[in-house]
Amino acid sequence: MHKYILNAADTVLIIIDLQEKLMNAMPHKERVYKYTNILIKTAQELGMPIMVTEQYPKGLGITVDEIKNCLSEHLYLDKITFSACVEQGFRDELDKLGRKTIIITGSETHICVLQTVRDLLGLGYNVHVPQEAVCSRTDDNYSNSLDLMREMGAVITNTETIIFDLLKKAGTPEFKVISPLIK
Repeated sequence: MHKYILNAADTVLIIIDLQEKLMNAMPHKERVYKYTNILIKTAQELGMPIMVTEQYPKGLGITVDEIKNCLSEHLYLDKITFSACVEQGFRDELDKLGRKTIIITGSETHICVLQTVRDLLGLGYNVHVPQEAVCSRTDDNYSNSLDLMREMGAVITNTETIIFDLLKKAGTPEFKVISPLIK
């Protein structure tokens, strides 16, 4: 049951490859930007680390302004592998954080997100995927990969569920800052 419970002190937000050339091909990019930014603001308010990957930025461009402009403290990691976990630098940075739960957003759901989720699960992490904060070029690829990740053991969820699970209760200073983001 513990894999379904989020605790900000044990959670990292990972944003996978929301890059210029990739996102231009995504039909649901505005939805992904909206919900990823809500998760970024939540992570920042709750003191959660944020890691951002970029797949071959020389060819695919850097992280889109819609996301980059919301990030303050974060760690960018370049990669050429589809799974971020194959990159030793990524694993080293994640290990340094000492947290066991991951919230993952990004693109494409059926390639880099799926392979990273699979490998994180294999490394013993609890992984939560907010379905409105990931995307693929086609709806079939998107749906199929969410099903596959669920079968692998990831928690397929949504942004609002994540936020309220992290907050735990109303009336806190954090709640007052974060709750308007989802109205």
